[in-house]
Amino acid sequence: MSNPDLLLTSAIDTLRPPPPARRWSKARILGVVLLSIWIAAGLGLIYYLFSAFSWAFYDRYAMKFVNGIWVTFQIVGISLVLGALLSIPVALGRLSKNKLIGGVAFGYSYLMRGTPLLAQTYLVYYGLGSFHQELQSIGLWWFFREAFNCVILIFTLNTAAYQAEILRGAIENVSKHQTEAGQALGLSKMVIFWKIILPQALITALRPYGNEIILMIKGSAIASLVTVFDLMGETRRAYSRSFDFQTYVWAAIMYLSVVETLRRVWNRFEAYLTRHLERDSD
Repeated sequence: MSNPDLLLTSAIDTLRPPPPARRWSKARILGVVLLSIWIAAGLGLIYYLFSAFSWAFYDRYAMKFVNGIWVTFQIVGISLVLGALLSIPVALGRLSKNKLIGGVAFGYSYLMRGTPLLAQTYLVYYGLGSFHQELQSIGLWWFFREAFNCVILIFTLNTAAYQAEILRGAIENVSKHQTEAGQALGLSKMVIFWKIILPQALITALRPYGNEIILMIKGSAIASLVTVFDLMGETRRAYSRSFDFQTYVWAAIMYLSVVETLRRVWNRFEAYLTRHLERDSD
């Protein structure tokens, strides 16, 4: 015996007029043209890499690129960890009601975020390098004479300013009722911050932190300008010896691969840590 509801649904679908034909508007035409250009560019790039590839080039520079990407990981990893540690007191300073502490924290954040990372790197490496005698007299020249140490220092200070603003916004986003609940339980301010406020703030800051990591990976190419042989540094050295443009193409592909892999891993990590929020929203 037929189901009346199914018959009614079938009759409605039969009587429903067909959808109007989609017109080729200017926006749709432009989108198709741009997509075609990107597809053609991608196919042309693949053809160029296959036609320009040589085993001699691979044998000579492949391991150098691997060493370069490892140096990039070291720069980014060390800077992010040290910057995260430094960002906590800076964020607390930005939240402080003390005008002196708040002003110092704001000035540091404003200066580091308002000036280019390239200029900051030059100021530390070349600027402080001009005071080598003074640095020798106080026993610090051993640190500043190494380009790698200078890059770690300035990258740490730079990312700490950005991470501090991310953390400050995340802390302010936590409801004040959380603090009041902790006080009602008789918890100290330190325990409330470390056990209640900070964990919730870090959950909120996951996505901005991921963006900061990606920006640091791309910005790390600046290190090559002060004689650090990271991925871009090895790329520049390989091009200066071979004059083969594919060195920069392979470097771009490696940066893109790292960024895309990190983006996917970070999305899964964020989804795992916020799975309880997703269940609550459902």
